[in-house]
Amino acid sequence: MTSRVLVEMWQPAAPGERVPWYVVALRAVVVLIALGLLGVFFYFAFRLTLTPVHDNGQAGGNTDPGRSLRFYLDRPTKEAFLQLGGNLALLAPLGVLLPLVWTTLRGPVRLALLTGVLSLAIETVQGLLVMGRAFDVDDVILNVAGAVLAYLFLGRRLSRTLRGT
Repeated sequence: MTSRVLVEMWQPAAPGERVPWYVVALRAVVVLIALGLLGVFFYFAFRLTLTPVHDNGQAGGNTDPGRSLRFYLDRPTKEAFLQLGGNLALLAPLGVLLPLVWTTLRGPVRLALLTGVLSLAIETVQGLLVMGRAFDVDDVILNVAGAVLAYLFLGRRLSRTLRGT
């Protein structure tokens, strides 16, 4: 990529000024790639979260915010890291990919609302339909926190750089 293209991508067109065709084309390619990555992400996320778990114990639900967080923080470090880190990381790609596809989703509040609805839907389906899994409100909280953190650390800057302001 030439430095001229990068400069034009960083700087928005002035009102009434046309954006060069190659910048428009490059932004379209970014959106198509991000859409493809979203498709791959959703495939693996749904496969991971909506696959039945066959274990001896019955999964218990949690509608009390903080209860399972406290439980896992009292567990061995590896188990706590896997459970808490996994839930933080699960929807984190949405914090990067969604603002690339839809610039209207820039902003932590909008992103939190959308990922909250998605996570709540996943948890509800787990609790109602998936054998060995249960609804956990703390998973929703961690999923949303992961998406918002990913947006704040990477998604915001990447979206503004690749899609313009």
